[in-house]
Amino acid sequence: MGTNGSTMLKPLRQGLPPAGPSRVSSSASCSLTARFEAVRGARHFTKSTLHQWELSDRFDDVSLVVSELVTNALRHGLPDEPLDDTQHPPVRLHLLRWPGRLVCAVRDPSPETPGTPFDDDVPFPDPRGTAESGRGLFLVDSFSDSWGWHPLAGAMHGKVVWALFQLS
Repeated sequence: MGTNGSTMLKPLRQGLPPAGPSRVSSSASCSLTARFEAVRGARHFTKSTLHQWELSDRFDDVSLVVSELVTNALRHGLPDEPLDDTQHPPVRLHLLRWPGRLVCAVRDPSPETPGTPFDDDVPFPDPRGTAESGRGLFLVDSFSDSWGWHPLAGAMHGKVVWALFQLS
């Protein structure tokens, strides 16, 4: 993922049996272009990966979370100036499976904290349900078992936002 896996995944281990990076039973990742059409590609990639892992029954929840994480990365994680995404795609989706859990992680080049409310007068998420945006991380929180984010270290810049799904 471009960062020290033990640092990035440390919160994923809290309250769960050990699942260090060396115990990942399956992983897959794909690069996403800096266009909103990439969200559909991310869903397709997720569907085919979950099918290969015999987790198709989890597609609805996982796909919703992947869509929200990728949309947020494209909307809030990219710089204002155009990127040359042929050399280094700016957004990357990772799916990692351990026994008993699945992690969806999306990397983007922004160091900004995800989920910062855009309006200090309205709590996040908007309890009235009237905001036209800003519910993405609320959905991620609602459909996954936990989520978080980590800044990237070393030569990589930006962050990884992840969501954890416990598997039966």
